[in-house]
Amino acid sequence: MSQTVANQLQQGFILTRQVRDTAKGIQLCYWLKSPEGPVKLLIDNELAVFFVEEYFVEKAKALLIDNQLFLQSKSLTLTSFMGKPVSGFYFNSLTKFYQARDLLKSNSIKCYEDDIRPDDRFIMERFITGSMEFLGHSNQKQGYRQVYTNKVRKVNYTPKLTMLSIDIECSFDGELYSIGAYSDDVSKVFMIGEPEAHCKDYIQWVEDEYDLLLNFISWLNKNDPDIIIGWNVINFDFKLLQKRCDLNNIKFAIGRDGSAPYWRKNNRSEQNFIHIAGRVVLDGIDLLRSATYSFPSFSLEYVAQAILGIGKDIEDVDNRVAEITRKFLYEKQALAGYNLEDCRLVWLVFEKTLLLDFAILRSQLTGLELDRIGGSVAAFTNLYLPKLHRAGYVAPNMGDGESDLVSPGGYVMDSIPGLYKNVLVLDFKSLYPSIIRSFNIDPMGLIEGLLQANEQGLELNENVVTYSATSDQPIPGFDGAWFSRSKHFLPDIIEQLWQERDKAKKQKNSALSQAIKIIMNSFYGVLGSTGCRFFDPRLSGSITKRSHQLLNQTKDWIEGLGYRVIYGDTDSIFVSIGEDKSDRESQEIGVELMNFINNKMDKELNENYAIDSALEIEFETHFHQFLMPTVRGQDIGTKKRYAGIVGRDKQEKLIFKGLESVRTDWTILAKEFQQTLYLKVFKGEPVDDYILDIVKKTLNGEMDDKLVYRKRIRRKLSDYEKNVPPHVKAARDADAINAQLNKPLRYQNRGWIEYILTVNGPQTVEHVRDHIDYPIYIERQLGAVADGILPFIGKSFSDITDEQMQLF
Repeated sequence: MSQTVANQLQQGFILTRQVRDTAKGIQLCYWLKSPEGPVKLLIDNELAVFFVEEYFVEKAKALLIDNQLFLQSKSLTLTSFMGKPVSGFYFNSLTKFYQARDLLKSNSIKCYEDDIRPDDRFIMERFITGSMEFLGHSNQKQGYRQVYTNKVRKVNYTPKLTMLSIDIECSFDGELYSIGAYSDDVSKVFMIGEPEAHCKDYIQWVEDEYDLLLNFISWLNKNDPDIIIGWNVINFDFKLLQKRCDLNNIKFAIGRDGSAPYWRKNNRSEQNFIHIAGRVVLDGIDLLRSATYSFPSFSLEYVAQAILGIGKDIEDVDNRVAEITRKFLYEKQALAGYNLEDCRLVWLVFEKTLLLDFAILRSQLTGLELDRIGGSVAAFTNLYLPKLHRAGYVAPNMGDGESDLVSPGGYVMDSIPGLYKNVLVLDFKSLYPSIIRSFNIDPMGLIEGLLQANEQGLELNENVVTYSATSDQPIPGFDGAWFSRSKHFLPDIIEQLWQERDKAKKQKNSALSQAIKIIMNSFYGVLGSTGCRFFDPRLSGSITKRSHQLLNQTKDWIEGLGYRVIYGDTDSIFVSIGEDKSDRESQEIGVELMNFINNKMDKELNENYAIDSALEIEFETHFHQFLMPTVRGQDIGTKKRYAGIVGRDKQEKLIFKGLESVRTDWTILAKEFQQTLYLKVFKGEPVDDYILDIVKKTLNGEMDDKLVYRKRIRRKLSDYEKNVPPHVKAARDADAINAQLNKPLRYQNRGWIEYILTVNGPQTVEHVRDHIDYPIYIERQLGAVADGILPFIGKSFSDITDEQMQLF
């Protein structure tokens, strides 16, 4: 029997959310983690709403009444961005809400905010992000409390969430062998097979797949984790577990209320999403990408080696699955250890990178679900929409802001190629967010600013550079944009986030600092994305065009002091200060330039726009040696490609940007050759003998293990028709051989491939049959790398190697 507990104020962190139609109307369901355990919070009799301009209200009501879809409408003190007053249309059924929306649209009646789900709107309008406080009567259920209420409010509560890492092992055909689970206090592997003597205590033997699934589901529910983690855990592990449950006629009852998961699929990306009542599934790959981690490969083997310095025993896909099957047949305990180690590696990656902390903090800052992939548009909407409503506006719809205007990307200056000593890099700190703060760039601020400019009879050139504005006028933007000085939200949102990031840095909270940085930097992208309801090229253009102006102004100021700006990129300025400067003098000049520019910028913005500058440039790097290369085969300088040395002695570091050494599609030979060769040139050491030695070793076969290309196949093999690249040719060759050997076709549907260039074309590493084409490696790898820097010291690769190559 359930026990009812009287009204008491409680708090919890939102794990999952859901909305559904019931006999009593729309019901919202929020699963929370409270200090006392899991809570299922139910809110009945909620209404779904969209907005219609007053001019169309009577026509809309008539249509809805005729189709038995009308519940109620209400005139509101809200207007659209076009200044048209609107009414709210309310529905007690989701089904009727969507039918009404489609009916009105088909009759050319515009509905505003008709894509906001009631479960999102309910917490959004109450400024709830992450956690909530609630009041209600609760009934104790099996493993959780169920609470009915509609009294909730925002609260600052950080939960202690329990996390479990899982992984499955199976055959080629998907038949399950074992299921592993790991946490800081749990080690468990369910293994099909007869109990063996002297086995590890973490192994639980089960009879067959049916028994395996029942035991795992029962154990998982008893263990009761808030968070389940894994590697490709949704699209592989959970998808296969669901499939095997269906085949065995077992309910995959892993929800906290005994329910089975709800699945949905993104047809464009083929990404699957899983909703489990009261539990969140976090995929390590997706979450690392959301936290802006980047690796040449996101295989667990690669990431574990990169982050932890440890990895798995088996890497090759064919060998791994074959070896897993062999271990299942003959070494089950070894397979159990392998299964558990996969779980442990994922756990350690999450622990090392603070991924769960990152997900929690992102949710607390934006209101995004813990498992949301990307979500920058949703985060902006969550934070902005309730403020907009309180200011008297409804949000525009997708496409309302589209026009013929085009906002440019980040500014990239033409570079001056050369080999330099003493190059300083000055970076604007969070340039785009700083521009938003300084110039009050904001969707509602644009509407209010245009109204004010119209009232004052102000006009603006299409591509304004400078303008003398007074404090009683709106702030000029670009492309005819004006921004209100007082009516805006985005600059304040960014300023609050900025302050929180500064606190996080002082507290050395890297997860929070990273979460805030990603959110702040995403807001420009949101305003410039047609996938956002607030898209308007006047907004994004007033950010990027302002950045162009600021970088060019900064360049002029620096060159006015007698220094040479050799490159600029988005928010960075590269300054050559002369070869005769010592380390100490270079550092002092860097600080002087930083202070000079910041002071000039403060004065400039105050005098021209009557605003306080939030812009701040920092002296970031002193390159002792620096190379700005040319475009291959031309005399003009490159963009987004350079190399240089920072630090001295034991602190010395070689930095590459955009060059072969940091490209994933170049061989290890090319990368190692570039690093050593560039270092020798930077230090003024002779290079001829080194180049000849590497060429000789390559031709002698001493470098064969470093000649592998690794590249991603981004489309299905059948989609490549014209200009078929080498890695696709290698993939087709390999799968033709796999077909002959009755082995699975590995490369048909995207993925990574490793191949060698042979005299008979590219061949995968597992199917190399011909001699390696050494001359092509020397020309395309070594020669291309060398000629990026040798001309700056009066040499060329061919002049050095021609005589040796003739011997071969």
